[in-house]
Amino acid sequence: MARKHTSPEEFSRPLRRLLVSLAVLLLLGLFLLWRIDSPRVERFRAAMVDAVVPNLDWALRPVTLATGMVEDFQSYTRIYEQNQELKRELQQMKAWKEAALQLEQKNARLLDLNNVRLDPKLTHVTGVVMADSGSPFRQSVLLNVGARDGIRDGWATMDGIGFVGRIAGVGERSSRVILVTDSNSRIPVTIQPSGQQAILSGDNSSAPPLDFIEDTDAVQPGDRVVTSGDDGVLPAGLLVGQVVLTADKRLRVILAADYQRLEFLRVLRSHTLTPITDPGALVAPPISRPDGSAATAEEEAGSQPAATEGGNVDAVGSGAQEGAGGTDG
Repeated sequence: MARKHTSPEEFSRPLRRLLVSLAVLLLLGLFLLWRIDSPRVERFRAAMVDAVVPNLDWALRPVTLATGMVEDFQSYTRIYEQNQELKRELQQMKAWKEAALQLEQKNARLLDLNNVRLDPKLTHVTGVVMADSGSPFRQSVLLNVGARDGIRDGWATMDGIGFVGRIAGVGERSSRVILVTDSNSRIPVTIQPSGQQAILSGDNSSAPPLDFIEDTDAVQPGDRVVTSGDDGVLPAGLLVGQVVLTADKRLRVILAADYQRLEFLRVLRSHTLTPITDPGALVAPPISRPDGSAATAEEEAGSQPAATEGGNVDAVGSGAQEGAGGTDG
């Protein structure tokens, strides 16, 4: 007779039913126990809680850890948001700091311009340096003042400390300044305290050389260099810089003006000096006569009225008529 085999499923099914029934009965009993309102039952419930709950710390520990992790993550999220907000505020503060530094520099330059002591005979017009659009001069800048402000060719310009250059071209609303560092610039200067006369020749470097010094032995590094006024156009006594001796044994001038940060320039009105009335004649070549001799542009133009001395701007002519082609000698 064949033997009947029983599967494990047939044994486990009744056992599961029994366990489920016991669990339901236990839970139902606990429910009823907690619902009974009696002092004895209350004492029993308290005793049972005291006996069971302390032994369940191990079961509650994962829940406590999970709750702590959630709180830490929320705290990290808040800290991250605060950090991002602080970064944005820091960027704004950097922008405000840069703006404050620029305003401080502008204020310092304007104060320097106001503190420069000039000859009482000299008045001035302060202009803002604009972007240069290009010119025959390698190193020059544009100012936002021109003929409408009474600017003339040849007038000297200064920053807050020293001499910068001279006007070399005047328009109605703007004027060009050729810097003393330009290769076309030649400025007669006096070296103090020896009183030696020299020519400051621009060579497109930050320290132009001194040429045609009367006695080089009388000149020492550190001597003060000022304009001499021998050209009859620039006023005398404007600070240019200090003498230095370079490695090639040549005397050069460290300029007092800050040429890297030219923002405001003071144009000195020199009405008592010889005005430049025909800038083009300074650079125009001689005109040949029929007999083979040379004639200057002034002779070819005929008898033109001589420039009047003094400070009458209208008598000399506007800066626009005085030419945008004035040179620096």
